[in-house]
Amino acid sequence: MNIKSLLLGSAAALAAVSGAHAADAIVAAEPEPLEYVRICDAYGAGYFFIPGTETCLKIGGKVRTEGKWYDAYDADSHNGTLWHTRAELQLQTATDTEYGPLKTNTELRWDWNDGNATSTNLLHASISLGGFTVGKEDSQFNVFTGYAGDVINDDVVYDGPYELNQITYNYDAGNGFTAVISVEDSNSGKGATGANGEDSTNHYLPDVVAGVGYKAGAWAFKVVGGYDSIVEEGAIKARVDADFGVFSAFLMGGWNTDGDKLNKYAGAGSEGIGWGDWAVWGGVGVPVNEKLKWNLQLAYTDSKVFAATTNVKWNPVKNLLIEPEVSYTNWDSINKDQWAGILRFERSF
Repeated sequence: MNIKSLLLGSAAALAAVSGAHAADAIVAAEPEPLEYVRICDAYGAGYFFIPGTETCLKIGGKVRTEGKWYDAYDADSHNGTLWHTRAELQLQTATDTEYGPLKTNTELRWDWNDGNATSTNLLHASISLGGFTVGKEDSQFNVFTGYAGDVINDDVVYDGPYELNQITYNYDAGNGFTAVISVEDSNSGKGATGANGEDSTNHYLPDVVAGVGYKAGAWAFKVVGGYDSIVEEGAIKARVDADFGVFSAFLMGGWNTDGDKLNKYAGAGSEGIGWGDWAVWGGVGVPVNEKLKWNLQLAYTDSKVFAATTNVKWNPVKNLLIEPEVSYTNWDSINKDQWAGILRFERSF
């Protein structure tokens, strides 16, 4: 064997050995890709995608603690300081569909008062799609008009019902015109009674709320009516809002279809006294600066109930509210009056 043959054979052997080693090499497995939480800004600030899904979730809530002196709703309340603490947790979801966003709203509330155990309330639980909402929310008689003023004791003069089940359709034309129609649950079932003590045990008809509104520039107008199917009476509220930047104001009036009766939409307020034939609310809000705002609300009824409340809302830092408030109520028909105060601390998130 000559030298050339020897060199070629050695090269072939080395190549074979090298190939065998390459085939036997251990290849490290690729790491699993990390799935980071993605921001979902299509539905507003605070939403993020639940990992592995196309559903967006927003978590929020508040912690509140406040001292109360006397009671603006009760002329016979002469207690000293009563301390009240509350925690709320809100979960909102949204998923895009061919009919628009499919949303849910869930809100849980826990309350603790001096000397009492903690109470729990499912405040809101609803599903919405394509303008329809089903589940538990505040009555559209209040929601559509925007409740009353920016004060704690805003409903010393009753302005409508709050938590109840409903099927609601909201319409927004996009040009300032809005409308609502809502079928709301009534008080029925064993032992149930209406606003005036009517027997509603075998009552099966729902209550109905309907309203329209229009907003143009600094002005907004809304009117809403509610029909109590047990009492077979109802109420109408009309509201005008104006926002001029340096201050905002509202005026709202309510009419009871039968002033001699209570109904769900013109019910009993403080001291169990209703509107009579009518009620009126008005208020003003003045932002002093970006951290401080002053509010005032006045209300009066045909049944001669007068309520006045003023407060200052101070945000020393973002999402922290300190709110002192003073209220005065006069019930002329029973010759009583009451001063009351609240000092509230609230952290929202």
